[in-house]
Amino acid sequence: MSKAKKSSSDSTITYKIADRLPSTYSMKIQSLSQLKTLFSGTSGYKSRTFSSGKYNWRLVIYPKGNKKDNGTGFLSMYVELDSKSVSSTILAYLTFFIYNKKENKYFTIQDDINEGKQFNALRSVHGFPQVLPLDTFNDPKNGYVFDGDQCEFGVDVMVPLTNWEVVSYTQEFSNPKFHWTLKKFSKLKEHCYVSNKLLAGGSNWVLRLYPKGEDTACSAWLSLFLQIGDGETMNTGEEIYVQCDIRILDPIGGNHLTRKFNQRLSNSTPSWGWREFVSLAHLEKAYLDKQGTLKVEIEFEVVSTTKYS
Repeated sequence: MSKAKKSSSDSTITYKIADRLPSTYSMKIQSLSQLKTLFSGTSGYKSRTFSSGKYNWRLVIYPKGNKKDNGTGFLSMYVELDSKSVSSTILAYLTFFIYNKKENKYFTIQDDINEGKQFNALRSVHGFPQVLPLDTFNDPKNGYVFDGDQCEFGVDVMVPLTNWEVVSYTQEFSNPKFHWTLKKFSKLKEHCYVSNKLLAGGSNWVLRLYPKGEDTACSAWLSLFLQIGDGETMNTGEEIYVQCDIRILDPIGGNHLTRKFNQRLSNSTPSWGWREFVSLAHLEKAYLDKQGTLKVEIEFEVVSTTKYS
């Protein structure tokens, strides 16, 4: 690999001969002479639109040099941003490629690796007016023009993507407590009962209760779970942290049965709770009123909210 650097007024330009292929876009020209005829030094050939970093770009080639940008006598190469849908400045790192069949490698040119180019509606084009001398590029002996009249160009447009998340924790609720009443508990026949939706921390929740246990292994117990409500959407890997108290209320006093809930819920784990919250024998003895009514209470203390870029 050979490397040469020269300083310009703006940055340091690096030239290399490398094995690496373009990773963003490549373009093969079947007839260089025809390209020169159609696109003189005052206009460049623009590739079709390609995508990188959520934006659309074009590779622009001046086969006779961009005379307006001091490119006379050189091959000129640029990248153009489709700025119609861009309202801010985009930072991109550019590397241009020219295939050398003789070496079976690529000639590359780029600014200093730490310096990107800023694209916006007012400055939508960046590149190099002096990539290769035309005498060097056009001579088939040097390998850039091959198989009669073909040549190949490429570009890497690397747009740094800033992915962020903002996590907040709601600890003050306008109504932190929700109550759920199940009448004639001992006569409930369904396997599972689901409460109405509970809104807390910007998300909907439901309680899921099994009067005779979630399965046969806990049939002598009441099972109780907190679950993310239907219709709630979460990103892959997103978690919601919940801290709350879930209680079975004492109908005649303050001896409530309280369980502390302190868990993270997600798409893969949308609910959590207790398969053996309280034994049915103890529940019927201590937590049903004279009409056989069971009252469940949930009190939210903390619920997290996450916003993503």
